Amino acid sequence: MKHIPNFITCLNLAAGFTSVIFASSGSLVVASWLILAAMIFDFLDGFSARLLHAFSEIGKELDSLADIVSFGVSPAIIIHEMIKAAAGTGHGTSVFMSDVLPFVTILMPVLAGLRLAIFNVDSTQSAVFRGLPTPGNAIAVISIVLAAAYSRSPLIASFTASPVALAIYSVTLSLLMVTRIPLISNKFKGFSFSGNEWRFIFAGAVLAMLVIFGIASAPLIIPLYILMSLAAFYLPFSSPPSREDTSSRSTSKQP
Repeated sequence: MKHIPNFITCLNLAAGFTSVIFASSGSLVVASWLILAAMIFDFLDGFSARLLHAFSEIGKELDSLADIVSFGVSPAIIIHEMIKAAAGTGHGTSVFMSDVLPFVTILMPVLAGLRLAIFNVDSTQSAVFRGLPTPGNAIAVISIVLAAAYSRSPLIASFTASPVALAIYSVTLSLLMVTRIPLISNKFKGFSFSGNEWRFIFAGAVLAMLVIFGIASAPLIIPLYILMSLAAFYLPFSSPPSREDTSSRSTSKQP
């Protein structure tokens, strides 16, 4: 039973690596769905570890290794391919646009790795994250791909057709992972509303947004997460999440 969480983490890694293969061949929609599968496994490994009390240092390190592939490398390849495709569709595209600009995506896996390393040694990031978590980075990337594939939004189409806009988006996401901006942890403390207020509000807002506006609104998930986190921590009437006991933090799994 104690090996179940690590097995699920390996499924996360397998989904992430398969996503890399599809992204490298230009199948960005399939690659995005595989990243979504990796996110589900990433949630389940931590959930099963807490349920079975199967925490370990090996599990913690394995989880970070899986996350850098699934939520750092694969999203970077996806947006690299998107920039190349956008640059190739323009008239009179320069060599810089088509051959140099796509490599700004190198920042993404590098800073994702740095973000995970910082998380593993920072005992304060239990109830509060500092910087965008790597799954959030992946959501921001795949939401653009899925919105472009399954909606007819002219705004999304215009955005994905601009190599400069995509490059700026990639750099911004990369830098957000290593900022010290306080963000709400996505780890629910049980099923009670008390102590999970902002998490339930965010989940409800995302669900309502997707139901009302459809997949075209998916790229707004991460901006909404950041804005709600800032509201939780900085508005005078808000009640920000408190820090949890970090005595067992060294053996917990990366969310």
